[in-house]
Amino acid sequence: MMKYCALFLLTASFAFAADFNTGQAARLLIGQPNFTAQAIPDQDATKPNVLFASKTLLGAPGGVAAANNMLFVVDSNRMGASPVNNRILIYRNLSQQIPAIQTELPQRDGVRCPACVGAPDVVLGQKDFTTTDIALNQSGLREPTAVASDGQRLVVADTNNNRVLIWNSIPLTNGTPADVVVGQPDFTKGAAATTASGLRGPQGVWISGGKLFVADTQNHRVLIWNSIPTSNGAPANIALGQPDLNSGFTPSADILLTPRANNMSNPVSATSDGVRLYVADLGHSRVLVWNSIPASNGAPADFAIGQANLTSYLANNSPDLCESNGTDADGKATYPARCAATLEFPRFALSDGQRLFIADGGNDRILVYNTIPFTSGKAADSILGQLDPQASGVTEAFGTESVAASDQVRTPSSLAYDSGNLYVGDPYNRRVVIYSVGDQNLPPKGVRNAASQAVYAVGTVTFSGTIKADDEVTLHIGPDGEFGKDYKHKIVTDETFSNVVKVLVDAVNAGSGDPYVFASPNPTLSQLVLTARTPDEEGNSIAYSVTTSASAVILATTGGATLAGGQNAAKIGPGALVTLYGEDFCDTTATVPAEVTVLPRELAGVRVYFDGIEAPLRMVSPKQITAQVPFEVSDSTSINAFVRSRRAGGRITESTPIAVPIVLQNPGIYAEDGKDPRPGVVYHASSRATGTISVDGTAAAGDIATVKIEDRSYSYTVKDGDTLASIRDALIVLINDDPKVEAYGAGVFTRIRLRARVPGPEGNGIEIGGSAPEAAQVIITATNSVLCCANVEGARVTAENPALPGETVFVYATGLGLVKPAEAQATVITGEQYTGPYYNEVNEFVSSLAGGKTANVLYAGLKTGTVGLYQVDLELNSDLPTNPLTQLTIAQDVYVSNIITFPLVNPNPAVVE
Repeated sequence: MMKYCALFLLTASFAFAADFNTGQAARLLIGQPNFTAQAIPDQDATKPNVLFASKTLLGAPGGVAAANNMLFVVDSNRMGASPVNNRILIYRNLSQQIPAIQTELPQRDGVRCPACVGAPDVVLGQKDFTTTDIALNQSGLREPTAVASDGQRLVVADTNNNRVLIWNSIPLTNGTPADVVVGQPDFTKGAAATTASGLRGPQGVWISGGKLFVADTQNHRVLIWNSIPTSNGAPANIALGQPDLNSGFTPSADILLTPRANNMSNPVSATSDGVRLYVADLGHSRVLVWNSIPASNGAPADFAIGQANLTSYLANNSPDLCESNGTDADGKATYPARCAATLEFPRFALSDGQRLFIADGGNDRILVYNTIPFTSGKAADSILGQLDPQASGVTEAFGTESVAASDQVRTPSSLAYDSGNLYVGDPYNRRVVIYSVGDQNLPPKGVRNAASQAVYAVGTVTFSGTIKADDEVTLHIGPDGEFGKDYKHKIVTDETFSNVVKVLVDAVNAGSGDPYVFASPNPTLSQLVLTARTPDEEGNSIAYSVTTSASAVILATTGGATLAGGQNAAKIGPGALVTLYGEDFCDTTATVPAEVTVLPRELAGVRVYFDGIEAPLRMVSPKQITAQVPFEVSDSTSINAFVRSRRAGGRITESTPIAVPIVLQNPGIYAEDGKDPRPGVVYHASSRATGTISVDGTAAAGDIATVKIEDRSYSYTVKDGDTLASIRDALIVLINDDPKVEAYGAGVFTRIRLRARVPGPEGNGIEIGGSAPEAAQVIITATNSVLCCANVEGARVTAENPALPGETVFVYATGLGLVKPAEAQATVITGEQYTGPYYNEVNEFVSSLAGGKTANVLYAGLKTGTVGLYQVDLELNSDLPTNPLTQLTIAQDVYVSNIITFPLVNPNPAVVE
C-alpha cells in the first residue's frame, strides 16, 4: 500500500549549507525539558514568598558566554522576564555536554528530549542550586545581567548592585566569592555613581586583549580598562559615548539623546573580536562599530548597523533601509515594517572575527552577517528566530506569544559562539538555545505528512442549461485588476458541455499555465476543477468567478468565491508517518520490507532525529526519507528535525535543523501520484451487504427501541440505568437471532452495524428500519432502507469496480494522533507494529465528506500489524450521483485532510447532482 505514496517536490532551492539559514531551528537546548516547555520549579505552598530554583531548569537567563570548553549563563535579567534567580551557572567540560554536530545523539533511558542537554557544575551568587537570594557582599548578586570570560578569568555585571565582579580564576565550588569589585570601593557598597570608578546599572561586560569593557548602561557610556583591574574600585581609562570619565547620567537629561557618532542611549553590551569594538546602543536601535579599539575619551564610532547613518535612531527605520513594497493611494512609496537591515532595541552584538551576530531583541530574532560589514545600513545575510526578514513576534502554530518553538526566540538577550555553536539567551522562554550549521539544508516545511504531502486548495465550475451558439463564457482567475486573468470561450453550433470544459481547461493550462492554478476536467459532471499551484492555506485566497454573456442560456456555477481546502500538511500529529524532502540525504536508496515488525533507527547509514529522538525509518533515498514522528512528542507544539548520514568511506554529514509544528492530529489520506486532487487508495469494505442503525437521543426508562429486518421486528424496552450503548448492545443480542442478518457494534458512536449472513449480491436489498414511539426520548434511525453493496472485502475501488451509494468503503491514513481506550494506547510503541487490541478509536472524532455529502465514519483507529497507519471505515451517502472523480476528505477538529477522488456509480439514473 505504501507504494502509492506520491512524490512531492518542494519549490525551494537546495544547496549545500555553508552558513546559517533564515528560519532554521535550534539544534540543541539548555534549561528546559523540550522546545516548547517554559517550566519553573514547583514552589512550596507553605512559603508563597520564597522562590526556588533548580539545577537543570533555567529561570530567565539574560547573559551567556563561552570560553575554554565552558559555558557561563546568567540566570537573571532586567527585562521583566521571570523568574529571576540571581545566579551564574558554570557548565564545565562543555564538549562532553554539548554533542558536536555530526555526532550521534546519545539516547538516554527515560529522557524524552535527547536534544535537551547540559547540567551546570557550579553556581555563583548562591550557596546551592535551589536558592535565589539577593545579597550585597563578596559572594552575592542582585539581578546580574551579563557574563564574560577569557577562559582564565570570569567577569559578571552585577547590575542592580551597580558593580562588576571579577574572579581571577574560574570557580570550582558553589558560592565562591569574587576576588575584585569594580564600580564600588569594596564588596559592601552598591551606590550608583558617574565617575571614573563608578557605575550605574551596568548590563554588559567583555574581556579581550587584556582589556575590560563595561557597558555602563544608565550612564549612557562604555568604559574601558586598559588592563584587567586587580584592586577594588580601580578607575577606568577610557569612556565612550561621553566626552570624559565624569559625564553620563543626569536626572534631567533626555534619555533618548540626539544620536551622533560619539554618543549612546542605554548601551547594553560591548564586545570585541580582538580588532573591532561592537556596542549595542539599545535606545538608538543601532549597533555602533569601531574599526579599531578606541584609545581616547569620546572617540566616534566608524559606522552603525541598523541605521543608514550615525545620526538616525528610529526603531525599524525601514524607509531608510528597506526596499519599497509598493505605493499607497496617493502614489507614495510604502515600506515593510522591518527588513534584514533594520533593528529594534538590539541587546547584543558578537563577532567571531568572520561573522557578526546581533540579538535584535525588539524583533525577536538574531541577524547573521556572513562577513563583517564596513558601512552603515548593511542588511544581514540570514535571520534566526523568524521565517523571513519581514516577520516579527512569536507566532507559533497557534498564533500565541506564550508558546515557545524550536525555530523562534523571544527578545534574545545575549550571544556566545564556540566551535560552530551559537548560544542564544532566550529569557522569556526560560532557556538557552543552540544553533549550528549543517552540511545540507532541509527546506522550510520540509517535513510533511507522508500521505497528504501537500494539501492544495481546489474549486469547481459546473456547466448546465442549454448549449446555444455564440453564447460566451468568461472564467476569471486571480484578484481583480492587473494580476487577474480572463479566459473566454464563444460556444459554437453543436458543441457539448464536455467540449466547453475541455476548451477552458486547455486555455488555463496553455503555455506555462495560469500563474495561480492548474485546471483538469470532469466530463461526467460537465465540471472544470481548479487546483492551486501553491500548497497549504495560501491557495485558499485565490479568487475565481465565471460569467456569461447577456441572454446566454448556458449556466455556469462555481463552488465558491475562492478556492478552498488548502491545509498545512507540515503540521504533524504525533505518531504520524512523515516524508522529509531535501537533497543529498544519502548515497543510496533503501526500503524496509512491509513484514518487518520493528522499524530500524538507522537505514543505509541514515538517522533522523526529532528533538534528538532517533526516529524509526521506513525508506531512505537521496531526496526523500520516510520516518515516523515519535508518539512521545505529543507533549510539545514544536520539535526540531535533522538528518545525519554516514557516507561511503566513513564521511559523516548532517543537515541544518528545521522546526516541525506538532498538533494533536492532522490527517492525511494515502493516494496515488499526480496533481491534487489525486486518485485515492480506496477499498471495498465488505463481501456481504451492510447497513447501519443509529441509536441516538436519551435513554429513558419505558421507551421501546425497535429494529426491523424485513417483516421481523426486534424490540427492547429501556430500563433504569440503561445508556445508549447498553440499548445498542441489547438490540444486537436480539438481532443476532435473525436468519438473514447479523449485528455488531460500530467503532464510532452508538451504532448497530447490520451484515447479511451470506456473501455476495444475495444479501443486497434486505429491508431494514428503526423506530421508537413518538413520545420516546430514544431515537432509532436506519441510515439506509436496505442492506447494500456486497463486493469483495479489501478489493480496490476502481473504474471497473466502482463504489456504490450507501456502500461502506475504507481508506488508510496517517497523522490521526493518539488513540483510546487507555489499554489500546498503552500498547502503542513508536516504530513497532500495532498489535492490538483490535478495537481502538482515535481521541479526536473523525468526520468525512464524500461527494459533498456527509459520510458516516464507522471506525477510525490504528490498523493492527502496521506502524503509524490508521484505517477509516466510511458509509457513503445513499443519494450520491455517478461521478468518476468523487471527492473525499476526512477531518479532525479544524484539520482537514488532502482531497482524494474515487469512482462512484449510482445505478439509479434518476439521481443527479
